[in-house]
Amino acid sequence: MTTLRDVEPEKLIRALSEEFKKMDELKPPEWAKFAKTGRHKEMPPMEKDWWYVRLGAILRAVSLNGPVGVQRLRSKYGGRKKFGQKPKRFVKASGNIIRKALQQLENAGLVMKKEKKGRIVTKKGQSLLDKTAANIIKGAKNESK
Repeated sequence: MTTLRDVEPEKLIRALSEEFKKMDELKPPEWAKFAKTGRHKEMPPMEKDWWYVRLGAILRAVSLNGPVGVQRLRSKYGGRKKFGQKPKRFVKASGNIIRKALQQLENAGLVMKKEKKGRIVTKKGQSLLDKTAANIIKGAKNESK
């Protein structure tokens, strides 16, 4: 049985983002093209499909670390902020982006809330992760032949 731990994270997240583009429940909000992903960033993401990539990364993170809440994910996606001559400091990522992404994943049935614990992956979400990982491995085997 192939799991998400058997493939490279970047390949899995890219493949998941392609799957998410086909789902009607998962669409970027109107404001997403203008939003920075955190205080530590100077500009919004340059990629057009960054929302789907973030959804894939969040689904993978919830699967590996669940139950997980918005605050832990904010710390995961945070980074160093420059303050000119002052020392750099760590700041958390945008909570609104993570919250909306989790809500969309919940509406799609891939993630669910565990009471007072955070979010965990549903059977449907785990199945999607495993099928995507299996497809990546099949593709790699076919390319090597």
